[in-house]
Amino acid sequence: MDRSVLHNFIIRDFAFDTYRENILFIRADSHVRKSEGFTALTRVVVNRNGYKIVATLNLVHSDLLKRGEASLSQAAMTNLNAKDGDTIAITHLQQIESLGLVRGKLYGRELSEQAFQSIINDIVAGYYSSIEIAAFVSACTGNKLSVNEITSLTKAMISSGDKLHWSDKMILDKHCVGGLPGNRTTPIVVSIVAAAGLTIPKTSSRAITSPAGTADTMETMTPVNLTLEEIRKVVEKEGGCFTWGGSVNLSPADDLLITVEKSLDIDGDGQMVASVLSKKAAAGSTHVIIDIPVGPTAKVRSNEEALLLQYYFKAVSDAIGLHVEIIFTDGTQPIGRGIGPSLEAMDVLSVLRNNPAAPADLKERSILLAAALLRISGKYPANTETSLARTILENGQAYKKFRAICEAQGGFKEPVVAPYHHDIQSETKGTIQWVDNRKLARVAKLAGAPKSPSAGVLYNAPIGKHIEKGDLLFRIYAESQGELDYALEYFNCLDTLIKIEP
Repeated sequence: MDRSVLHNFIIRDFAFDTYRENILFIRADSHVRKSEGFTALTRVVVNRNGYKIVATLNLVHSDLLKRGEASLSQAAMTNLNAKDGDTIAITHLQQIESLGLVRGKLYGRELSEQAFQSIINDIVAGYYSSIEIAAFVSACTGNKLSVNEITSLTKAMISSGDKLHWSDKMILDKHCVGGLPGNRTTPIVVSIVAAAGLTIPKTSSRAITSPAGTADTMETMTPVNLTLEEIRKVVEKEGGCFTWGGSVNLSPADDLLITVEKSLDIDGDGQMVASVLSKKAAAGSTHVIIDIPVGPTAKVRSNEEALLLQYYFKAVSDAIGLHVEIIFTDGTQPIGRGIGPSLEAMDVLSVLRNNPAAPADLKERSILLAAALLRISGKYPANTETSLARTILENGQAYKKFRAICEAQGGFKEPVVAPYHHDIQSETKGTIQWVDNRKLARVAKLAGAPKSPSAGVLYNAPIGKHIEKGDLLFRIYAESQGELDYALEYFNCLDTLIKIEP
């Protein structure tokens, strides 16, 4: 893949944080840049004692670097297992053949399973820049993937990484397609199902377009960056886990795609199905419940969209050998009160601890989903699953299991809220008729969630609630005054976020 001409540089580590991007810095007047025709943003291969990465070149027009020196981003340093003073060799990156397939997809060409495998292999190998991954994501967004293509993409993502194998024949899992603020049912569901004696090794994603993902929420209470061996030990001991899928090599392409999708603020149906099912298959799951909230401002806005998504999930899961069942739920308003990692964690704990003030909607939806998993396990008498799930939750078994799993993962801590807050009060009296989920989630994100774990929104205006003038609609939390002001600036520009009628 690489040309034979290598050019050596001495590393100077300036600890540049570029998140996951492999970035290389050399002097603009370097003889190598001139002789090889390198320009800013050129993709090059960097070698160090058998380690190899593909990095994006940036040029330095100052004396920060001396001749013969180069600097690397922290991600690149880690991936090369390099340190200050080490020698690296730089060479050209030859043409990436699979990019031609991406260009074909941009023009509407249907891709084969082999084509998707080639693209995914190159993405995982680090040959694609973020711009090139963005081109692939964009080419697949907006219902541009057929069922066969979604299946092919799913299979390619599964084969790109490791796969967990379990001794039990039935491995349960659940997933929500998202788009609804709060709705943090997973920790409660896993606790109920594991307490019932079933196996549910839950690997979750971080937020893509929402103020929090399950991994973000759980990280405010327990470590979630576990190795495959650590996951196995936790599940073998407690029957379940709450881990971040990105910390292990399960469908690694998915995490690279998610990073770009988050930047673009998109989450296409085909890629979502491939993302969800590839992670479930890689985690060794056999039976999965998919929660699809439907509402005018949720991710899935109509029954027609929900039915199409159900079709995709069923068709692809059948093709890869997963048993998947779909549950449609109410997506008209937030579930629970917290929106943001710590605030959602507090909701979870209040339900698990049977706090009388716990959000009833979060409790009931968690029981619904847990009962569905108990039912598909086939281990309990028909029509007893809901009462069993409720009993396990209300008698404290679920909370006991939750704490046990947290301790097995490295310990438990109480989540905290951010120090800065501002109350949004009603300017009139009446009844809550409608709320825009997307705008409310946007307020929470601008306040800092999920990057600032204790930031977000505490929601206090469920549909149907009667309020008086001056009553609290929601409270915005932020970790800095600047972030709070940023969220308020956005809110003050909105026409309607919550509709109130006399």
